[in-house]
Order: sequence, then structure tokens, then C-alpha cells
Amino acid sequence: MHYLHATEYTHLSGEINSLYHEMAVKMGLSDSVMNILYVICEKKDRCLQSEISKLTGISRQTINSAIRNLKKDGIVYLEQGHGRNTIVCLTEKGKKISEEKILPIFEIENKIWNEWTAEEQQQYLMLTQKYRDALQKNINLFFHTAPSLKE
Repeated sequence: MHYLHATEYTHLSGEINSLYHEMAVKMGLSDSVMNILYVICEKKDRCLQSEISKLTGISRQTINSAIRNLKKDGIVYLEQGHGRNTIVCLTEKGKKISEEKILPIFEIENKIWNEWTAEEQQQYLMLTQKYRDALQKNINLFFHTAPSLKE
């Protein structure tokens, strides 16, 4: 029976990802661009490029390519951070696009979140973290690798 529940979780997760993809398409954005802008907006219009990769799960190569295009389109600019860190910042054009396309996503998510009780919110976060941690642990055991999410 537990396999059935895992399959149901996988299907729900896929359906949620499809809904985000549908939003990106309706806004004329690629999934990666929507995710990158989402993280930058969440971080107050500037974010380490490495943090974008960590928070979205998008490969560095895809992020580099998308950021290059966003820079070319005048949506972001780059600043040198400490050491090899690069900071991705929204331009005024990028802020305008984000207000039109990303902030409505925040509003939708906040509306849903606020319909839940504090207990439901906490339970969701706790179970999601528990699932993530167990998945990471079992991947590490299967592949005999060191932990990577807790770095």
C-alpha cells in the first residue's frame, strides 16, 4: 500500500509543477526564467547566483544561460560579490516585469497559505522537510555519498 501513497505524492507534485509551468507559459516566460525572477524577488531584487541554483534546483548551466539572456534583455545586471560570488540584481525594467508577472504568484501563494490554519501551515512545513531529509538520506545511502542539502 505504501507504494500507492508514494505514487500519489509523485502525481500531486507533478501536477503542482505543471500548474507553475502553465503560469510561466501564460506570462510568456520559460520555467527557468520564472523561477530565477521568483527567487530574486523573494530576496528583495538581488541574490547570489549560487543561491538561485540552490533554491530552485535548476542546474548552474541553465541558470547561467538564462541569466545571460536576462542580462542581454536588460532585465538583470550582475555585481561582483565576495570572492567568486556573483550577485544578480533586477534592473528597473526587471522590477517592472517582476511586479507584473512574479508578484501575482506571491499573492496567489499567500492567499492559499492564509486559508490554512497556523497548525496546517506548520504541519505542511514539518512533513515536507521530513520528506526532503529522508529522501536525501536514502539517496546518500543508495549512492554511498555524503550529504549535500545540509551544506
